Amino acid sequence: MPQLEGKVAIVTGGAQGIGAAYCRRFAAEGAKLVVADINEALAKTTAEELRQSGAEAIPVIADVSDEAAVQSMVNTTVEHFGRIDLLINNAAIYQRPAVRRVPMEELTVEEWDRVMEVNLRGVFLCIRSVIPVMKEQRSGKIINISSSTVYGGTPRFAHYVTSKAGIIGLTRVLAKELGDWNINVNAIAPGLILSIEDADGEMIEGQQQRAQSRAFKRIETPADVVGAVLFLSSAESDFMTGQTIVVDGGVSFN
Repeated sequence: MPQLEGKVAIVTGGAQGIGAAYCRRFAAEGAKLVVADINEALAKTTAEELRQSGAEAIPVIADVSDEAAVQSMVNTTVEHFGRIDLLINNAAIYQRPAVRRVPMEELTVEEWDRVMEVNLRGVFLCIRSVIPVMKEQRSGKIINISSSTVYGGTPRFAHYVTSKAGIIGLTRVLAKELGDWNINVNAIAPGLILSIEDADGEMIEGQQQRAQSRAFKRIETPADVVGAVLFLSSAESDFMTGQTIVVDGGVSFN
């Protein structure tokens, strides 16, 4: 039997890359999908692809840093599907658009604020908006996407790493706050993933060089993290909450 049969899942940043990989696997496991993305055209394309595969899926245009847009996303989901079982907080600034890697003293306030606005505030807004729905159901699973850079302290990346560290702290707090309503809150911390379909040779070479620091010396792909997110979304992880699973091929050990 499919692991997510009948479950309603919101995947933010679900129109492309890693988010689209989550959507495809969840659809194969019987979930009903809300493909939430700031890119309207890609959200519609991905949702249509999922429908063509036999899944129920709708596109929702949402900038996760915008409070009204997030609430509208949640309202649309409930109006269409009647409930929310899974929230995958995947939307983030990293490769699209690229996050500039510079020494701390060269970071602009605007760069810092924009990364925090999407990567951390966006997760806060999405969770805050689904909590009333999940509390009423007395069930739900929230999976936050952090990063293994938190454990390595990647230099010249202070804004990104800090935003992803904040996600781990938020995950732990909310696990304690929401346990009485049977709501699980967990996170995964992937490594550097090659998720851009049209990656150029320079990007691939850089990925191959970084792969040498892993126990498994190969490039990490979206397929490598989908299983961990599926596990945290399924009944197999019902007694897990507040945890962060590192999925980076053996660079960091949590």
